[in-house]
Amino acid sequence: MGIAIESNPLLDRLPLHLKQFIKPQDYEDYSPIDQAVWRYVMRKNVSYLSSVAHESYREGLQKSGITIDNIPSMYGMNRILKEIGWAAVAVDGFIPPNAFMEFQAYKVLVIASDIRQLEHITYTPAPDIIHEAAGHAPIIANPDYAEYLRRFGEIGAKAILSSHDNEVYEAVRKLSILKEAPNATPKAIEAAEQEVNTLQNKKVPLSEMAQIRNLHWWTVEYGLIGPLERPKIYGAGLLSSIGESQWCLTDEVQKIPYTVAAAQQEFDITKPQPQLYVTPDFAYLMEVLEEFSNGLALRKGGFRGLQKLIDSKKLGTIELNTGLQISGVFTQMITDEDNQVVFFKTEGPTALANREKELIGHGIAAHAHGFSSPIGKLKGINLAIENMGPRDLKAYNFYDGKRISFEYESGITVEGLNITGIRNVNGKLILIQFEDCTVTYKDEVLFKPEYGTFDLAIGSSVISAYAGSADFRSFDDLHQVSKTKTVKVKKDSRTLALEQLYQQVRDMRIGSEMDWDEVRALFKSLQEHHPNDWLLAVELYELTKTGNEENLSASLAAHLTVIKQNNPQLGPLIDDGVTLVDELAVR
Repeated sequence: MGIAIESNPLLDRLPLHLKQFIKPQDYEDYSPIDQAVWRYVMRKNVSYLSSVAHESYREGLQKSGITIDNIPSMYGMNRILKEIGWAAVAVDGFIPPNAFMEFQAYKVLVIASDIRQLEHITYTPAPDIIHEAAGHAPIIANPDYAEYLRRFGEIGAKAILSSHDNEVYEAVRKLSILKEAPNATPKAIEAAEQEVNTLQNKKVPLSEMAQIRNLHWWTVEYGLIGPLERPKIYGAGLLSSIGESQWCLTDEVQKIPYTVAAAQQEFDITKPQPQLYVTPDFAYLMEVLEEFSNGLALRKGGFRGLQKLIDSKKLGTIELNTGLQISGVFTQMITDEDNQVVFFKTEGPTALANREKELIGHGIAAHAHGFSSPIGKLKGINLAIENMGPRDLKAYNFYDGKRISFEYESGITVEGLNITGIRNVNGKLILIQFEDCTVTYKDEVLFKPEYGTFDLAIGSSVISAYAGSADFRSFDDLHQVSKTKTVKVKKDSRTLALEQLYQQVRDMRIGSEMDWDEVRALFKSLQEHHPNDWLLAVELYELTKTGNEENLSASLAAHLTVIKQNNPQLGPLIDDGVTLVDELAVR
């Protein structure tokens, strides 16, 4: 049984195409080992990060409802996040980048509710609740940063992807799932890593989404803030990684002043970052974002913007200077000698809108097989159609019930029976419908009467091009859920027995009296059946230090030393755990 999500107005207004990614948190699925992993990372991070993280971090932990001892529930987080104007939802691992950004635009934190395995306690490439809840949530309590995150999502949701981006997303999602799957073979993981590396090493031009992803990585995930020589941490990837939060501040990691150039700097999710970017403050992040956004097709439009949509082979929208918005999969355009778009075409379901609202009678049912239209100025007429008043339209025979033939400056001709027109809120024409219509360009017929009613888009230029639909209600499948699912493995009897030991320690910690004979028996069982489980030994060591059981503390310390000798890679984790317990015992 999953824990219900606390009602939150932000969640209530999410569109269905985003709600499809939300899944129950299933809080009862978190094992006592999972809780211990959360507690270890949080105790270590909070202790260390108090001095090296941005001041918003510690305050934000309290404001976001996150505690050290328990994995947070969506219920509790939403109840508290509502106070700072945000919400949180659980999802199944990585979701499509445009969908992730759109959640942010709605001020909703996307949280992968799974938690890393004990074997990957220091770092995992998979999104997990330590990274999402303990990394992202605290910093959004800062108003400047929260607004940056929202605005970033708003712009990122409309960034145009390439087909290469789709391949990278699926490959990274597959790798992240395999990395956390207990039954994944080394061969399968190696093959998945190779696939990611091959795709990332492909020399392809960076799409808008790839550049947005880079900016997101170097700020939201791995950002530093403050003076270049003494920066603080605010990126979620650093705040949630025991190893990298320490490594990132050493001289071995190059610190670079953050600028829009970071959009061109790619990264490798499987390795520590060799360089990081430092912003002087959160307000500066917004300045760089706006500078970057000015170069996007969203703001520039034109033939380059439309070409990006054609290359993406995914649903996108163009907006004409009249405000008419066409949403569909774009497949063709014609440009003139000045590279101005004079004709465009979509294939498959297409919808028309104005001001992000679908035009009545012009949804995907009306344009199920695509939409095409010339645009531009008419030959020999200085006045654009969209600027013609009633008298001008009549003079040029643009009124209902009349046959008309006209030619654009591009050479495209239109001949047909004018049925009616649709105007925008300012009373200007944005669409004219024709029957028995033929559209030609040179020797090519672009539209024939047998195709049905012809809708002529009124406008002379493409002022914007972006991913997604103008009106999200126009399409049922704006974002598709990946077919690669996270893996749930059935636990064996040995794992269940170990979980029971962890639960006993958890119960002891919150109990009023300690039964030291029970603790000794538990320690003996740990030595006999799970001799290399270091985290439970650290938790037992903590109990003995708290209870001043010096002999038992010494025995556990000796046991941990043996584990370090047999497993040198665990040494830093054990030492950090023991040191933290010792420091807390002295206070």
